[in-house]
Amino acid sequence: MSYTVPAQTRIGHVHLKVSDLQRSLDFYCGLLGFELMTKFGDQAAFISAGGYHHHIGLNTWHSKGMPPAPVNAAGLYHVAILYPERKDLAAIYKRLTEAKVQFTGFADHGVSEALYLNDPDENGLELYWDRPRDQWPVDGEGNLTMYTERLNLSGLLQELGK
Repeated sequence: MSYTVPAQTRIGHVHLKVSDLQRSLDFYCGLLGFELMTKFGDQAAFISAGGYHHHIGLNTWHSKGMPPAPVNAAGLYHVAILYPERKDLAAIYKRLTEAKVQFTGFADHGVSEALYLNDPDENGLELYWDRPRDQWPVDGEGNLTMYTERLNLSGLLQELGK
């Protein structure tokens, strides 16, 4: 029997294994701007946007001092962090650029615009915003036609009015 997950279903949070909890907190809270909600000693922390109990869990339970997971292995490809508006994506792009963070890519997917980078443990991150649904690209039959094109970074920065 076929089943379709309800349209209102959301992915609630991600829990990442990290090798150095403080280094990860410096990155996620200090650089990306997440808020520390609670810590469990030097082994785990829960961080959020806007006071939610947690969007990201960070722990060293099985990974303290360990190297990053191999790229060519099964596992997490990236965590996607959705920003509410294009200007918010522009602001984090400017902040990360000024901090000399190395990006792994930039893309316009038609439905969204995205920045790609890695955290200190080489976990992939996608920072993105979704275009309004009525702007999503569709073909003549109304089928979604996502794509990957170069992101116009200067156009993105224009959102900041500078």
